Amino acid sequence: MTDDIVTRLQRAGTGAIFGVPGGGGNLDLIESAGRAGMPFVLTSTETAGAIAALAAAEVTGRPGACLSTLGPGAASLVNGIACAFLDRAPVLAFTDRHPLSGGDRYTHQHIDHRSLFASISKWSATLSGDDCDVIVDTAVRQCLGPPPGPVHLDCDFGGLAKTGTTAAPDPTGAGGSGYGRLLTGASRRPLVIAGLGARSADAAAAIRAMCERRSLPAMVTYKAKGVIADDHPCFAGLFTNGAIEQPLVSQSDLIVGVGLDPVELLPRPWPYEAPAIYVGAWPVPDGQVPFAAQHVTNPAHGVRELSDQLTGSDWNLADLARERERWRSLIDIPTAGLTAQQVVRVAAERLSATHRVTVDAGAHMFPATMLWPVRAVNQLLISNGLSTMGFALPAAIGAAVADPSRPVVALTGDGGLLMCAGELATAARQRLRVMTIVFNDSSLSLIEIKQQAKRYARSGVGVGPVDWTQLAQSFGVAAFNARDEASLASAIEAAAHVSGPSLIEAVVDRSNYLRTLQAVRG
Repeated sequence: MTDDIVTRLQRAGTGAIFGVPGGGGNLDLIESAGRAGMPFVLTSTETAGAIAALAAAEVTGRPGACLSTLGPGAASLVNGIACAFLDRAPVLAFTDRHPLSGGDRYTHQHIDHRSLFASISKWSATLSGDDCDVIVDTAVRQCLGPPPGPVHLDCDFGGLAKTGTTAAPDPTGAGGSGYGRLLTGASRRPLVIAGLGARSADAAAAIRAMCERRSLPAMVTYKAKGVIADDHPCFAGLFTNGAIEQPLVSQSDLIVGVGLDPVELLPRPWPYEAPAIYVGAWPVPDGQVPFAAQHVTNPAHGVRELSDQLTGSDWNLADLARERERWRSLIDIPTAGLTAQQVVRVAAERLSATHRVTVDAGAHMFPATMLWPVRAVNQLLISNGLSTMGFALPAAIGAAVADPSRPVVALTGDGGLLMCAGELATAARQRLRVMTIVFNDSSLSLIEIKQQAKRYARSGVGVGPVDWTQLAQSFGVAAFNARDEASLASAIEAAAHVSGPSLIEAVVDRSNYLRTLQAVRG
């Protein structure tokens, strides 16, 4: 049974399974994977296993896979699976369960897995008996979408009877209402905003071609970084529904959201009067973004249709270069010590051309996403829909396993790294080319600056001192320390020549974080 499951995973393009085994049926799955040459990557936590599977899925475009034992293991998967659900990532989550043949007599470690995952997965089923092939094939179709997302499979590999599943939703999506030709034909200043649904190579190529043909500016969400390269003449910056982009967006008379899923946006009212239209592979809610029309289609095809309908542009692309300099200067806020902005610039200058980057949630996220240049899709990985801390290192592990040809640098705060510090051992055990740069400011800084903004006392945000180099070295990870640009550049150069994982502790001055947040979000 498990041999057949692994064969079907390989056929779907799954390259590895991540997670923490228990004593049940997932041992059979790991054994079958080993016989088939599919690696099982032991992570220190189930959450990290799910995030690593998410990253592998985003890098390859094929289903990622993770597993856990029943009860506490399944509960620990939740954060990572919720992250995959809100970031629209195709992940197969396998959990052990008590045998169905035991009925309801066993209560030890028993929780209702299907109910647990119901709100954070697209579909759930129990694998038991001779219908596993049909269930796994259905699960693969479901997780690939549209929209993509995680699927949960509860495993009773000792069972004999066929079991039911929750009803599978239609993965094709509903049709859209078209563009509204009056909107596109009359527009003179259309603005493209590319979202996570535009990350395929053909969609990105179509967007670039349309922007070049029609002289249009294009913005990207965090997850769509690279759809149009940061150094492209049509690149107009990041879009988050924040303050820093409002001067440019307000000049548009038509907003074209290609793959723009509102789950990516800050939860605040939509401030723009220009009509908005959506082009993407699945319908999206319009409660926050008042789309006047939605065209649900292959994004590349839809963009090419749209390009033919647009008639011209009054944009001056030379203004975009000045706009890019404006928002970069707004967050270039000096302090007495080493700033997060300096860390990102120095690291990007040395690494951005060769390394994929993963970014954790936290105050360092603003300079990381704005200043790290990305030239292709899925070269920057970030948790956006859930914005969970503890993402960057497990995601770097998943990306490095999925694509060993490209090293990965993980940008993380000290609070986020504390949540997944055990994954340094995973990177060391796998000998992965993962460089972790930890922004050490001894605080949960994003929460601290929100306290500052409300004039609250600083409370509950002090991380305390951690000797990150000593901790990393205890796992067998090469470690370096930096307190200024010169020592940071030297540390990066040394770490880049390490054959396995490395860590750089960058001791940063957090005093400019509040002004940075205000500049970006308002």
